[in-house]
Amino acid sequence: MASVPFELKGKSVYVAGHRGMVGSALLRRLAREDVKLVTVDRREVDLCNQAQVFDWFARVRPQVVFLAAAKVGGIVANNTLRAEFIYDNIAIAANVIQAAHANGAEKLMFLGSSCIYPKLAAQPLREDAVLTGPLEPTNEPYAIAKIAGIKMAEAYRSQYGSDFISVMPTNLYGPGDNYHPELSHVVAALIRRFHEAKESGARSVVVWGTGTPRREFLYVDDMADACVHLMKTYSGSDLINIGTGEDIAIAEFARVVAEIVGYRGEISYDTSRPDGTPRKLLDVSRLDKLGWRATTSLREGLERAYEAYRATLLVPTQA
Repeated sequence: MASVPFELKGKSVYVAGHRGMVGSALLRRLAREDVKLVTVDRREVDLCNQAQVFDWFARVRPQVVFLAAAKVGGIVANNTLRAEFIYDNIAIAANVIQAAHANGAEKLMFLGSSCIYPKLAAQPLREDAVLTGPLEPTNEPYAIAKIAGIKMAEAYRSQYGSDFISVMPTNLYGPGDNYHPELSHVVAALIRRFHEAKESGARSVVVWGTGTPRREFLYVDDMADACVHLMKTYSGSDLINIGTGEDIAIAEFARVVAEIVGYRGEISYDTSRPDGTPRKLLDVSRLDKLGWRATTSLREGLERAYEAYRATLLVPTQA
């Protein structure tokens, strides 16, 4: 049964998706707790494979689960790999949540995404805005998969009394991000683009879209700290947004990234590229009442993110 505060000390804690940006941040944060961390490589257990997931959970029986595994990407990846994004993410959620229930997990946290909210929902985005309007078309398959995971957690809590909770992080960035030139999120994409332009002496960098959409950005280690805080202090069927409560226009954000990277050229905008949702700012009043606020400023976080990106350039590529 649900209990707050929830004691993590001495328990086996499974982080699903531990090699991703979110999962690796959770591992860093959980290393400060007195827990037994449990991970499994995708080559051993494919979370889309029901039989493999069920077998692994039956053998290992983790007591606590952070479900951070997902197929993720930026606006181009979401709009191009639509079938993969909906199938893989529904399969991951269904397999892990059912396996956790069947094998007696004491608590599970499902990590969603702010794209679950309707495209034109009132700002800032309140948790009760889910399913009140049409989604942003470019990432609808991913959003539907995440909504399915949220509703699964709700259903297992309702029917079985499972202490399963869901959190909605805003746009994340930091160490472990994906810097693919076309499939990355906006922060990683801009860091790479401005760095390469600086190194090559390019006079201009093109940013996709009009630059007018506003986005909220959260440093990934802050997100991990919020997740651990909520795992200990929250139990309920309601979603909890995780963000900073502040947003910035993409054009202004691009200028900040360029400054941190050291790029001094011009910035232009490719208006033929989609903007996506006009604004995405989370209402974090629930999180604030639960006693947590972000501590890493945008500039400080971007400086750390750029340092992490430069470190990736020093790693030799595998033959």
